[in-house]
Amino acid sequence: MTETDIIVARLMALHPKKMDLSLGRIERLLDAAGNPHDRLPPVIHVAGTNGKGSVISFMRSILEAMGKRVHVYTSPHLSRFHERFRLAGELVSSERLNETMERLERLNDGKPITFFELTTVVAFDLFAQVEADVVLLETGLGGRLDSTNVVKQPFGTVITPISIDHVQFLGDTIDKIAFEKAGIMKPGAKAVFARQMHDALGVLEQRAMELGITPFIGGQDFDGYGENGRFVYQDTEGLEDLPVPALRGHHQLSNASTAIAALRHFGLNPSSEALADGMRNVVWPARFSPLKGALNQYLSHESELWLDGGHNADGAQVLAQGLADLNEKSSRPLTLVLGMLANKDIKGYLSAFDGLAHRIITVPVPDDDLATNAGSSPEGLAQTAGELGFRAQPAHSIVEALKLVERDGPQRVVICGSLYLAGHVLLENETPPQ
Repeated sequence: MTETDIIVARLMALHPKKMDLSLGRIERLLDAAGNPHDRLPPVIHVAGTNGKGSVISFMRSILEAMGKRVHVYTSPHLSRFHERFRLAGELVSSERLNETMERLERLNDGKPITFFELTTVVAFDLFAQVEADVVLLETGLGGRLDSTNVVKQPFGTVITPISIDHVQFLGDTIDKIAFEKAGIMKPGAKAVFARQMHDALGVLEQRAMELGITPFIGGQDFDGYGENGRFVYQDTEGLEDLPVPALRGHHQLSNASTAIAALRHFGLNPSSEALADGMRNVVWPARFSPLKGALNQYLSHESELWLDGGHNADGAQVLAQGLADLNEKSSRPLTLVLGMLANKDIKGYLSAFDGLAHRIITVPVPDDDLATNAGSSPEGLAQTAGELGFRAQPAHSIVEALKLVERDGPQRVVICGSLYLAGHVLLENETPPQ
């Protein structure tokens, strides 16, 4: 266990609940720390159910192609806690991170505070220490009462596609969830909405109108699509003919379009060259990504290994569509190696692969104190999959699952269902994210 891990374990013990949506505790600690959130570079605040990390990765890639220094705060991390904090283009060093966490721990003086609240204060404090041109800030959960929403005047706000997730915290309907996400909008800050379901868009537009904001809306004011092996972005200012993004899947065209729309609408004006470089160089691990490394030794050289961290029904739909597209180009039997948290819509996730998955092998999500809920047992997952008509069986580890796959010959294998699982897989595969 590293020194960072030891500090993280102490901080997690400061509040008995993993989730407790309110702002009083973080405002108290921010005040004790000198309110670093009031001393940040211009902030682009991003909320939504799906695609937040990808949209942020596209914005970061484009901004860095423009020569901008960019701070980034995202969660959860995949393999290492440091991944949550990028300072002016570089992951935070262990020394700086540990010093900041311990100083804020002392300032907190043992008072109750959730782990994500304290982590967010750490991010703000780090970002106030180092000069940059832009902060890309991802909400943790929801928006209105999310810890990141203490930023009083963002440079701009982005809301990615909204769907059903975290119903125990945000509500059980699209309009209730959209209301929470809409809470990041502020008077005087421009807003960009990705394509939304009708109910979500109505709530977002109503809130924007109340704040005096005219939002820039996907499918109305901007769009993006593939054409002849290229990516075409279009908005009210014209067209951009760009390389297909390095992130795979049709849904990434939508995420890239949202990122470009935001940077243009907020007045950052990336050049065509910066947009093209951003598409080529974007990185966001464990999102429909081919996996090369140590785990491939358990499969024949004719098999393919992929990794995806999507964990809700909409995430499953975009993965399934990407796999269907891939299968049209190169047909292979598909096996899912599946691990999920018990609080997820497992049946909704699995339904996306009906008629597509040849087999499902279920695995545990490794114990992780940062998970908000326990993982489903492999046996329980396999039983659920079997009830839905899939050929399914449990395994007790990723390696055991891959050895079972190999008995069926060359296949396309996708490890999926959980970002926590994806993070452990990256470590086991010895290919940590960039």
